[in-house]
Amino acid sequence: MVHSSPTLPPLDTLEAFAHAARSGSFSAAAETLGLTHGAVSRQVARLERWMGVKLFQRAARGVTLTPDGSRFFVRAEEALALLGSGEDRWVQRRGPAVVRLSATPSLASLWLFPRMRLLEGDDLHLDLVIEHRLADFSEGVDLAIRCGRGPWAGIRSLRLWREEIAPIAAPTLADRIGPVPSAARLLDWPILHDSNTEGWRHWLAAAGIDYAPRSRDCRFEDYHLVLEACALGLGVALTRPMLAQPAIDAGRVVVLDERTVTNPVAFHLIRPDEPLRAPAAEMAGRLLRAAGIEDEAIAAFVNPGRPRAQRGGWADAEL
Repeated sequence: MVHSSPTLPPLDTLEAFAHAARSGSFSAAAETLGLTHGAVSRQVARLERWMGVKLFQRAARGVTLTPDGSRFFVRAEEALALLGSGEDRWVQRRGPAVVRLSATPSLASLWLFPRMRLLEGDDLHLDLVIEHRLADFSEGVDLAIRCGRGPWAGIRSLRLWREEIAPIAAPTLADRIGPVPSAARLLDWPILHDSNTEGWRHWLAAAGIDYAPRSRDCRFEDYHLVLEACALGLGVALTRPMLAQPAIDAGRVVVLDERTVTNPVAFHLIRPDEPLRAPAAEMAGRLLRAAGIEDEAIAAFVNPGRPRAQRGGWADAEL
């Protein structure tokens, strides 16, 4: 909603401002309101722009009111008390705590969406940010799921599962290829892959083949598109069991060769190195349990006292 009143401040920013002023912390205000730290910060910044003054002095350990902020705080408290009085409540009731999760499109559509009812509830709501780029925790993201080799500097990460990959194709194409084909025979058809070809390189290398993408092969930015193209018979892809199993169970694609190799890249749940908000810690636990991670590993990931990850590199793929 666009706020257009020249005489009233944006009313939806007052509660965030007041909670931050009382606690001296955007994080504490966010937890009370069921928002992210970034959402509170943006609301306060919006209020400051409308007023044309700084309301807070930001510091590493919290925020303190400026003289202008202190004067406005008195008025804001009066306004909120008035709006909250009587039998009718004008201030919007708070719902479940919001946890902001950044995920890639394939992971969201093929793994997260079928599990949303298990992850969310009356107490927690997932605000999904669907994107390919690296997660930016400075923008209010609490958690992220990304694919790579890990670990990475400055963040904590935990691998969700190990993937044993094998070639798959549409049933009609599988009939043309024939039973248990040689690895070399698969190269008679287009190879479907995402922006990272390490999986195909490793699987074919196990058969003594040095693979390099060819002009006839098809590259997609997202594994969901790889899977759809495969199901339509456009070529041969690699299965990623946690993502492709529903398509296999439905008969949309079939496994061509039972020989598997471990995918050199994997999906990880990642989080900033700073302590998690309580709702984010709870959601991290739910995500990890849904991925089959044991409680001890979950506690180590959520616990802020553990050492941070060492330097590593992101995989080039978005899967």
